[in-house]
Amino acid sequence: MSVRQPSVFKDALKSFGRPVYRTALLLYLVMNSLASHAKGDFEFTPALIAAYSDIQKLRIEKARSVLDLEAGKGTKNGVIPYLESYSDFFFFLITDSQREYNRFLKSQEDRLEFIEGLSDESPYQRMFMAEVRLHSAFVKLKFGNRTSGCWDIIKANRLLLENLKKFPDFIPQLKALGLLHVMIGSVPEEYQWVARLMGLRGSIKEGMAELKRVETGSRLFAKEARVTSLLLHAYILAPDEEMIQRLRELPYNEPDNLLFHFLSASILMKRGQSEAALAILQQAPAANGYLPFPFLHYMKAEINLQKGLYPSARASYVDFIKHTRGVNFVKDSFFKQYLCQWLDGQPADKGILASVAKVGGGNVEADKHARKVAEQFLAGRIGAEQKVLFEARYAFDGGFISRARSRLKGLTEQSFKLPQARVEYLYRMGRIAQHENENSEALRFFEKTVTQSEGTDLYFGASAALQLGYLYQEAGDPRKAAVYFRKAMSFKRHEYKNSIDNKARAALTEMGVK
Repeated sequence: MSVRQPSVFKDALKSFGRPVYRTALLLYLVMNSLASHAKGDFEFTPALIAAYSDIQKLRIEKARSVLDLEAGKGTKNGVIPYLESYSDFFFFLITDSQREYNRFLKSQEDRLEFIEGLSDESPYQRMFMAEVRLHSAFVKLKFGNRTSGCWDIIKANRLLLENLKKFPDFIPQLKALGLLHVMIGSVPEEYQWVARLMGLRGSIKEGMAELKRVETGSRLFAKEARVTSLLLHAYILAPDEEMIQRLRELPYNEPDNLLFHFLSASILMKRGQSEAALAILQQAPAANGYLPFPFLHYMKAEINLQKGLYPSARASYVDFIKHTRGVNFVKDSFFKQYLCQWLDGQPADKGILASVAKVGGGNVEADKHARKVAEQFLAGRIGAEQKVLFEARYAFDGGFISRARSRLKGLTEQSFKLPQARVEYLYRMGRIAQHENENSEALRFFEKTVTQSEGTDLYFGASAALQLGYLYQEAGDPRKAAVYFRKAMSFKRHEYKNSIDNKARAALTEMGVK
């Protein structure tokens, strides 16, 4: 008989899964290294080490051919199923393929059974079982299976703790343990009880120290630990310019590593450095031996949209839709095809807007936003006066601040007839002022945005409140900062609620406020 979970537990578990997935997805891509001297049931032959290297560079088919050949020899080597899992992990995270998802889950169980049947006197047995569990967890979380994904993380954590107890001096296990401890430590304080209930304990400080031990104490694993630390700083901690520069250099240090090109470009885009990201994407290896990566088309489309290069942006959105095997970002790409036509002053096909509701999935925030705005276009609630607001938004997101400011030059709140447009104008001006360290102006624009967003489903008020919290936090006024972080979470029904709420909770946790 199943036990029904209380709704508060379900909500907390769901919220726990979101930061776990976000922080883990890009971080875990570079966590693993197989250089080792283990023998017997876990032997890293030269062929398997080469296969690992190919997987990490996203030359998946070449690696799978090697793994099939090695598996065909009939040897009981736990490295093979581990690498098969590792290969599938990259495949599903990058291709977003749902058709083969059930096959992946069955294969993972077979691999776990195989590794469990090998010698438990090797420190790699439990470590590999744990990491196979983590592969499964992160894929499940991506496909929306949060409960099962979280339970895989719990099981992986237990295996690693058992291994640590039995092999306390085995440094390689600290790679996964360090990641888990940072993940657990990044969960907002109000949901730490969920982590403790699940048997998960850790902190950001503890996890970073474990990764540092690997980086300084193991020549074999130092590179993976170093890159992971950089990514943790970029996505969880406050990165300084030195960290960002080191992340920027990843693809230049390994020009044949497609994964590094993606990671570096995505981090730069996240930080509003799209021009630098585009240079990296344009140099990404694209030979037939690499795993097809349609999302790179989407990233290029986003940058061209930010720059106002609308025909090029539209062509890249079309390429993404044509080649993707998944459902995420499809709605957004359909909508932005229309948007590119509209912003470029071309005849815009409203049939594209009507298609937005019918295509792709609705899990990611970009798709939720695309559907909402497409409906507003179809209902006639968005007019020509808002073109400059769209242009300013995308230019700002890409770090093209002068373009964003120029689009709004000479305008005031009263330049717009629609209340929604007035609120957005205030928010955009606040973001520009904040970027240029004009904090008194930013505070004024953001406060008006919050006030005028009350009682609406616009995300501008929630985001403005979040930025106000950051500004007061930087100014050394934690009381006001906490007020605005809580205010950010109070806005309902907007399409960015998950991410804004999580950022506000994380800020409150950092401040030690419950």
